[in-house]
Amino acid sequence: MRRFSHAELHAALDDSRARLLAIYAELPPDLWQAVPYEKIINPPRWEIGHVAWFAERWCLRQQGDGLAASRLLADGDRWYDSGRVEHTTRWTLDLPDLAATRAYLAGVLEATHAALDAGVVDAYFFQLSLYHEDMHREALHYTLQTLGVPLPADARIGRGPSPLGEGGELHCPGGEAMIGAQQDAGFVFDNEKWAHTVKLAPFAIDRRPVNNAEYLAFVEDGGYAQQEWWSAAGRQWLVSTGRNAPRYWRRGAQGWERRVFDAWMPLVSAEPVFHVSAFEAEAWCRWAGRRLPTEDEWECASKAFGEAFSPWGHVWQWTASPFAPYAGFTPDPYADYSQPWFHTHRAVRGGSFATPSRLLDPVFRNFYEPQRDDIFVGFRSARDL
Repeated sequence: MRRFSHAELHAALDDSRARLLAIYAELPPDLWQAVPYEKIINPPRWEIGHVAWFAERWCLRQQGDGLAASRLLADGDRWYDSGRVEHTTRWTLDLPDLAATRAYLAGVLEATHAALDAGVVDAYFFQLSLYHEDMHREALHYTLQTLGVPLPADARIGRGPSPLGEGGELHCPGGEAMIGAQQDAGFVFDNEKWAHTVKLAPFAIDRRPVNNAEYLAFVEDGGYAQQEWWSAAGRQWLVSTGRNAPRYWRRGAQGWERRVFDAWMPLVSAEPVFHVSAFEAEAWCRWAGRRLPTEDEWECASKAFGEAFSPWGHVWQWTASPFAPYAGFTPDPYADYSQPWFHTHRAVRGGSFATPSRLLDPVFRNFYEPQRDDIFVGFRSARDL
């Protein structure tokens, strides 16, 4: 999945940018000017400039052990370096206007194509920039969902997942399993390095993620009010949020509804449950007499069962595992990708309907703080055999 010919990499860079611009083309004008501060999002005006800055920094400005000055935007480092620009300040920066931002995006992409043809920069950095842009495009979907803004018609990613198929379990016999990326796997993120053997006890895992109907049974059984299903951290989270159902759920005149971007839609029983925190996922599992799988179990099952384990590109899935480095971890040149988040975040696997297909891979490790419920995240459950 992560191998590109020279021509394919050119095409992928253009594809990612076209999809990003398709979203931005129809954003309401006020989203460019004033977005209310939210800890869980970035201002769209900042985010799109950051995407261009990142590509320029890694594909165009590397110079030995240092960093050359930008030839395209004098103040880019002051505005868009996410490692140095505090999140709270991104709402008050003197950012370029839309025309200047678009010109910067276009200039960086044109120069990136030329640099790729020149072959003076390792192809790794072009793929890193491609996937970085892909990830920010998915993050923009989260922003639109958080703000209740419609997804543009030409975004070229569906408005949500299709209904899930038949349920049931897959049985894994346990034993030794190979986890992580092989050294000949093409592009590899640093937190996937390297393949190693783990020992697993026999376990069963859901064939598909938990759906809305299954989760609704927990809600209607009073699961949010019954403390025995919740961890100590989960109970604290309940107090702080006041939740009695998943984020973006409500009881409408005709039954339960879920907000999908800007519209309240009837809850579709067969769709995966969305927008649940790790605490909610764990509570449902306790109520159902099950548990979350570890990320090793999730990866093992994904590799072993293939299509029988699908669909796993509809919703991200919480695991029971803290996000931690594999033995012998060393950061890649973009050291802020994984290292700052170890041991504070939870490992998340799979991918959502908004995740570009080129990112979907059984070894891909995503990670979020366990209280996050704004992302397109659900879960599947497991049990010991």
